[in-house]
Amino acid sequence: MAIDDLLDEHEQSERVRSWLRNNGAGLIGGVALGLAVILGWQWWQKDQARKNEQAHQDYQAALEGAAGNDLKQAQAVVAKLSAEDEIYADLAGLQLAKAQVQAGERDAAIATLRALTPDASLRPIVNLRLARLLNDAGKHDEALKLLAQADDASSLEARGDALLAAGKAKEAQEAYTKALTTLDVASPQRRLVELKLAGAGGTPPKTGDNA
Repeated sequence: MAIDDLLDEHEQSERVRSWLRNNGAGLIGGVALGLAVILGWQWWQKDQARKNEQAHQDYQAALEGAAGNDLKQAQAVVAKLSAEDEIYADLAGLQLAKAQVQAGERDAAIATLRALTPDASLRPIVNLRLARLLNDAGKHDEALKLLAQADDASSLEARGDALLAAGKAKEAQEAYTKALTTLDVASPQRRLVELKLAGAGGTPPKTGDNA
């Protein structure tokens, strides 16, 4: 090997050593940071999986409590779920409210539904069930506020119920009529809404004229 080649190799080695001296700490820090990110991500995934599993178990416990009429247990679990998983808390809360109604605890069911913070997909269901209970409790104005933007048949029917109970027969007729426009002719709900419309002093549209 020529002396010039040896000098070149020596020079290259010195350059590598110099680069490592200047950048070694940063290189090690970068590797350590990369490892920390990977380990942190793995820990987060495992922690989320653990939390999801715990929330699912608590949800099942809430359902069992509601089904077995252990409403205090179900209430405690729903409260716990509120801090763990919102969707599970909302679903369990709906089941708890149903069990409370069946047990004759209407006011407790109202409180349960009011405490929920449902997302957009569940909010119409929660509002409808709450509005029906508020109607039953004579709180018609509160029910109307909940249903102000609703346009599905069941919500329009509940809105008509609240308006009629509040002495606003004309507006109730409009709500029932609008509900009928969204119902299929063969729908079992249609006959009930027609009866309510007639009871409010309105005339149910003839089949085929409600579009």
